[in-house]
Amino acid sequence: MGLRERKKTETRAALAAAALRLALEKGVDDVRVDEIAEAANVSPRTYNNYFPSREHAVVAGITAERALKVVEELRSRPADEPLVESIVAAFAEQYREPPSEAQALITSTPSLREAYLDSVTSMEPPIAEVIAERLGVSELGATVLAAAVSAAARIAVRRWVDVRPSGLVVVPAQSVEDLLREAIGHLAPALR
Repeated sequence: MGLRERKKTETRAALAAAALRLALEKGVDDVRVDEIAEAANVSPRTYNNYFPSREHAVVAGITAERALKVVEELRSRPADEPLVESIVAAFAEQYREPPSEAQALITSTPSLREAYLDSVTSMEPPIAEVIAERLGVSELGATVLAAAVSAAARIAVRRWVDVRPSGLVVVPAQSVEDLLREAIGHLAPALR
């Protein structure tokens, strides 16, 4: 990664960390873009180059970290393990811990929940790399498969984090791992 790209990555991470910290301290509705920008030591205009909303900034810190962990876990899986099993295990590992304060904030705030589910797409490029390496498919093929994996994971997590508009959290009968296995399992023929 070149200096410019590294600087962009650092700025995005600083904005995401500031947004999440402020949301945890003050509540999402009481956080303003200019506060996030100031806390990250950038201008509000710079902030707008990175995030379309404060909700996306708040969830970015969690999803960026989770994406790195999913890819690390995926890369650490045995090469002879079926890829679909590796993918399910890599995603499921990220949901084994009890929800953190940040995760609780996201699951209890509808606008954050939607931004969080939308941001799962940030995991696609590194997953596509692993798919290309493991299956030897083209970049386009790997990108399409990674998008399918991302969609399956998003749907499984959405079912797992079932919070009704009333705020009532419905505990699903299935574990997140079972939901991930079922959803990603539909992609098994393509991931062989």
